[in-house]
Amino acid sequence: MTSPARRSVPAASPVSRMGEWVRGTANGSACGRRRYSLAMNVATIRPINTSRAWAIDLAAWTVVGAILGAVGPFGSFFNDTLPIRIGYWTTLCLVSGVVIGASVRLVWPLARQRRVPAWVWVPVVAMVITGPLGLFARVMATGLWPGIREAVRPDEWYGQTLLIESIFLAIYVAAHARRTSLESPKATTGTAEARILDRLPARLGRNLLCLQMEDHYVRLHTPEGSFLVLTPLRTAIAQVEGIEGMQVHRSWWVARQAVQGVVQDGRNLRLKLANGLEAPVARSKVAELRAVGWPVGQG
Repeated sequence: MTSPARRSVPAASPVSRMGEWVRGTANGSACGRRRYSLAMNVATIRPINTSRAWAIDLAAWTVVGAILGAVGPFGSFFNDTLPIRIGYWTTLCLVSGVVIGASVRLVWPLARQRRVPAWVWVPVVAMVITGPLGLFARVMATGLWPGIREAVRPDEWYGQTLLIESIFLAIYVAAHARRTSLESPKATTGTAEARILDRLPARLGRNLLCLQMEDHYVRLHTPEGSFLVLTPLRTAIAQVEGIEGMQVHRSWWVARQAVQGVVQDGRNLRLKLANGLEAPVARSKVAELRAVGWPVGQG
């Protein structure tokens, strides 16, 4: 569906004078100067939630458990034989890995939406998960070595568990942020290409609401207006950094924070955006949007 605000712009060569005139006319100004930025907000990255990512996580936790079993921290080196220590620590690490992985995948997107930095929510998550994980570890340890019940007080046990889980959690978040940034798509339009937001003129700000494909161009919409850029939509999407959003239609990418409601016309859905536009939603995208909590109804 075509938005009422859409204007048809003829295609033109990016190197021709006519092309420069067309883009300047469509944008209401001369082509903006590009500003280059290397900054990336790690707090906006979310961990990968796939079976492959989980398999890698659990394999890493198994290795960590085996290493801890061999080292024997907190006096566990003298508790028993090497195989039993490795079994104990590997079990604890696998259980911790599942709890930490599920907690981070749940909390990280919520923290990103509310712009809560990692240094705030990571310690909170560590304190919350330490309770059940510490209880599980203590029950398991006292079952294997009953003398621990008198040797280590519950508050000491909680403190040791909190220290371990905080370290595990911090490393886990940092590793996922690093891996996600490495696996994120890169721009393919040439070397030293500016991020798509850097191509917005200052008068429009940087609060990107959506990307709208128009022939060979992409229109960048902000609350202050729009700006036309000669680039494929897939390249523009790849250059969006630090903004949660999804491609909801072959011609539209929408920022999550821009959605104010949904308009339903029979089986067709449109997202009502903050600037008054209505972005169509492809039927194949409805289930995917609903799965991540977008307001697209119950079908």
